[in-house]
Amino acid sequence: MQISTTSNPTPVDDARLAEILANPGFGQHFTDHMVTIEWTPDNGWHDARVEPYGPLTLDPATAVLHYAQETFEGMKAYRHEDGSVWTFRPEQNAARMVRSSQRLAFPELPVDDFVAAVDALVTADQRWVPDNSAGGGEKSLYLRPFMFASETFLGVRPAQHVTFMVIASPAGAYFKGGIKPVNLWLSETFTRAGRGGMGAAKTGGNYAASLAAQREAIEQGCDQVVFLDDQEFTYIEELGGMNLFFVRRDGSIVTPETGTILEGITRASIIELAGKLGHAVEERKFSIDEWRDGVASGEITEIFACGTAAVVTPVGELRSPGSVTPAPASTDLTMQIRDALVGMQFGRSEDTFGWMHQVC
Repeated sequence: MQISTTSNPTPVDDARLAEILANPGFGQHFTDHMVTIEWTPDNGWHDARVEPYGPLTLDPATAVLHYAQETFEGMKAYRHEDGSVWTFRPEQNAARMVRSSQRLAFPELPVDDFVAAVDALVTADQRWVPDNSAGGGEKSLYLRPFMFASETFLGVRPAQHVTFMVIASPAGAYFKGGIKPVNLWLSETFTRAGRGGMGAAKTGGNYAASLAAQREAIEQGCDQVVFLDDQEFTYIEELGGMNLFFVRRDGSIVTPETGTILEGITRASIIELAGKLGHAVEERKFSIDEWRDGVASGEITEIFACGTAAVVTPVGELRSPGSVTPAPASTDLTMQIRDALVGMQFGRSEDTFGWMHQVC
């Protein structure tokens, strides 16, 4: 795919950019450019371009506004000590967007074109990738590829005009002042996805379904919400934005099986990494009772969550109406896995898996 480039005539000046990168927060500031690619049945994917970042003009009848036909991805670009810029397993994000597209009745953007589009934006806006070399921090450039039904039409059908875009925003470290366990709230009211539903697709509706429960969790003084399955209301599925792992006394690890939950790329990487470290990982149903009883008996020695933003974080208390399950005492393996992944992403340790992709 040929991608044209039109440079932003009024980029953010160096002084303002330095101010932003000193304390970027998350999703508050956006780079000078964006990528746009169009699709129609007659022309396929076409008109791929890097252009100045700016607002979209949408007709009120644009299909995505009415039927939520939309998918997205989340990934990061990392600056290494030598100044080079890398992404982490971008082909996996591309492949997951293909799977999401299949579920949302979208055209499939080829993996190579997805990666090329992300690379084009990172290359154009590489000065926005934060430098952590002075203090060994974890600032990065967060990348948001997304696809939406851009056809102006109110009929219920797969869109006949689709737009794929990539935008980027510098992101600070997830944890400020050191890593701390996240406390979790068990939702006894809401479920997020069911068999045959959209839980395994990275689509806005999937996340919208988590927000009422997440608000409840915040009201209870917790950081994230835990969802159970929709059939028996017994088995752990995932958190509002992360996947879960349970470490057992013998060193083996259990993680809830996918099918109704999102196939996390960090999750898949941890499964491979843990195996290389000598820890067998089992993907299976894991009940809320097994969690509670395992912590009480000492069978479960660590619990951690993972995702693009936090990478890996220890899990603290599990709270629910009338019940509190304490955090396991250990975080040793949790931090070993986290250090290995973060070290690889920022080029501070060897990438023995070939997961890092150099952009520029």
